Amino acid sequence: MKLLLSLIAVLSFCIQGKSPSTSVVATEKDQLRTGAEQTDMYVPYLKGKKVAILANQTSIIGKTHLVDSLHRLGVTIVKVFGPEHGFRGNASAGTAIADEADQATGIPIVSLYGRKNKPTKEDLADVDLLIYDLQDVGCRFYTNINALSRLMEACHEYGKELLILDRPNPNGYLIDGPILDMQFKSGIGMFPLPMSHGLTVGEFAQMANGEGWLTNKVKCKLKIIEVANYNHDMPYDLPVSPSPNLNTQQAVMLYPSTCLFEGTYLNHGRGTYFPFTVLGSPELKGKYEFSFTPTSIKGMAETPLFMNQVCYGLDLRKFDVEQLRKKKLINLQWLMELYKASPHKEKFFDSSLSKEMGVIERLIGSAQIRQQIIDGKSENEIRQSWEPGLSDYKVMRKKYLLYP
Repeated sequence: MKLLLSLIAVLSFCIQGKSPSTSVVATEKDQLRTGAEQTDMYVPYLKGKKVAILANQTSIIGKTHLVDSLHRLGVTIVKVFGPEHGFRGNASAGTAIADEADQATGIPIVSLYGRKNKPTKEDLADVDLLIYDLQDVGCRFYTNINALSRLMEACHEYGKELLILDRPNPNGYLIDGPILDMQFKSGIGMFPLPMSHGLTVGEFAQMANGEGWLTNKVKCKLKIIEVANYNHDMPYDLPVSPSPNLNTQQAVMLYPSTCLFEGTYLNHGRGTYFPFTVLGSPELKGKYEFSFTPTSIKGMAETPLFMNQVCYGLDLRKFDVEQLRKKKLINLQWLMELYKASPHKEKFFDSSLSKEMGVIERLIGSAQIRQQIIDGKSENEIRQSWEPGLSDYKVMRKKYLLYP
């Protein structure tokens, strides 16, 4: 009976003009594989070298942390550098991280989000090569690319090579927003990029080198392990949350649009278990039926705006993000709508009241956006003010692409 079933399966493939073996091979060949997963392409290169790694909880091979995997493969890891949110990703946004030792391996962890933000000469004295492997989400104000640029500068300064294990950009389809006006350069915007840049970290590194964006226009020696079978329009569900407040795929996809509310006097879900997917304030009572109540949540938001107060506004947890993918545009309508609904418009853009990370100009990168919203400009008028910078960027970007 088993033999008969096997023959039937083979005949079925033949009738369709297919070979069972080539079908299976094609599936494996076309499977997306991150840079880290392609160990055969870089582990031999690491043998005999003393390695340091900038990593966090997203640095995985399958379900195992990159550091653990390479440690077991005999790679000599002398230290790990920890970014914002820490090596294990359990620190709140903006919280300083202290040096420590990794409990699993005993490897020293040097924080780059506390007393210093880049490796020192002493940190790299016993290092031959550095590895960068952090999951990014494709936005200028997501700070991983800032950490990457500083690591590149340190590598140049102290004569080290940087190996980037590239990962897909879940918002890789999206290239939108004004180019950062450099008068608003800050920790949430260091480079003349649009809000959503449409790059992987490997592509960004090439751009930073090529466009002379590093301090004193230095260039870093790079080796990039590309993502196999990836293109920028490809949907990609993150296997691990990239930070405590981007804890769902919905939040990751909405982030380019809803992070703008960090520059307003509204709560954008901090203090809930669904940040970046809800928007509101107590002042919108009577304007919206949906409500939520921010509370103190350790590791996510310990003193959120409007803590223990009922907020009213928009629930985007079931918003069809395919609409964003089809339009390939950041959603400005939510910002425009909630400004119109706000009874105290003079407070709407006062982010100093919200104790959040920055004002609207730093987030969106434009000196005009505040007045444009106040004046009731149309979305089309706002978008026109982003040109020709955005179109010029799209042309420049093509020089640095690793993927279609």
